[in-house]
Amino acid sequence: MAPYEPEQNTNEAEAPRAGRRKAARYAVPVAVAGVAAATIGLVPALATSGDPKLPDVTAQELIEKIAASDTEQLSGTVKISTDLGLPSLGGGMTGGFAPGGGGGGGEDGEGSSADPQSKLMELASGTHTLRVAADGPDKQKLSVLDDAAEYSLIHNGDDVWAYDSKSNEAYHSKSAGKAGESGNSGDSGKKDLPKGVPSTPKELAEEALKAADDTTSVKVDGTAQVAGRDAYRLVIKPKQTGSTVGQITVAVDAKTGTPLKFTLTPAGGGSAVVDAGFTKVDFAKPSASTFDFTPPKGAKVTEGDDAKAEKHDFKGDAEEFKGEEDLNGLNVIGKGWNSIAELELPGGQGLPTTESGSGDMPQDAQRFLDSLGDKVTGKFGEGTVFKTRLINALITDDGKVYAGAVTKDALVKAANAAS
Repeated sequence: MAPYEPEQNTNEAEAPRAGRRKAARYAVPVAVAGVAAATIGLVPALATSGDPKLPDVTAQELIEKIAASDTEQLSGTVKISTDLGLPSLGGGMTGGFAPGGGGGGGEDGEGSSADPQSKLMELASGTHTLRVAADGPDKQKLSVLDDAAEYSLIHNGDDVWAYDSKSNEAYHSKSAGKAGESGNSGDSGKKDLPKGVPSTPKELAEEALKAADDTTSVKVDGTAQVAGRDAYRLVIKPKQTGSTVGQITVAVDAKTGTPLKFTLTPAGGGSAVVDAGFTKVDFAKPSASTFDFTPPKGAKVTEGDDAKAEKHDFKGDAEEFKGEEDLNGLNVIGKGWNSIAELELPGGQGLPTTESGSGDMPQDAQRFLDSLGDKVTGKFGEGTVFKTRLINALITDDGKVYAGAVTKDALVKAANAAS
């Protein structure tokens, strides 16, 4: 990570201007936008306590401390809360992603309910308690705790295991190629881990720092105590107007440089949109048995290769979507926190409606979408802006999409400029 240059005699720092790709500057909005459309929840922010007396540091020194942190061994408990402000569906939307909810499939659906690709999407909604453990790049474990169930994801060498105790289903995958063929065991099994759902304060902090550029203010703002450890508070703020992001606060362990807590508050005020922090943490080496897993007797085991084969049987409309490589061609309008992604829906048409006569949109679904959206007009024609407390998206009637962590007015302005 390149160093940040602080202002003379202050703790405030600006990120480097050169060498930042548009995709990196858009990392924070995209990390949340990828899951925002399927999330609900209303949870208060997590609390910290105490203002320990620590030696003064500049923002540059603290960021360098994070970058130099070599923490590879830890265990602890993380509480993560997400409040995008979407209306509740009575648990119908998130229930399938909760431990034991069967969102990943199972006997009554496709694939396995333990498949991590869909299971861990639940972290994008509501509040959750996680147990985490790590011992270097080859051994990690994450468990999502529920009142009556537990979902665990274990990476141990060449194996990735996931287990849903509610359904008694397990999911297993190996690294690309046969065991022993890869020259780097540190990469083994990782391609089957979910992407785009940061689950620890460190992962969230890294995404935030990727997005920092000359549009960003970064400063040290006091101290805190998190999980019984002394920490510095690093505050990251947009300098631009028009962003829905108010600020990001990262509590950084004073001794190890490990981020202990991450909080994203919206410009509109109120509770945090994302709040993730350790409630307990131990930097000692976890026991080797922590990463051992054997499916319980009677558990249904799905092999990753079999699950992928089932997914590839789908044809028709799915073929119109060219895959992840298309996302690399997103047109990004603007810069920094005001970046707006522009893309087109397949077929060059807007969202289906009950009035269209296509029958593609049930009336209940139409009413739900209408409750989220505001009709807007401009040089671009007509469209609807769908809102959360962080990510907003304008979908025009001719199939254009403009999305970002920006206000409704900023989206309309971008659509007009592109017309």
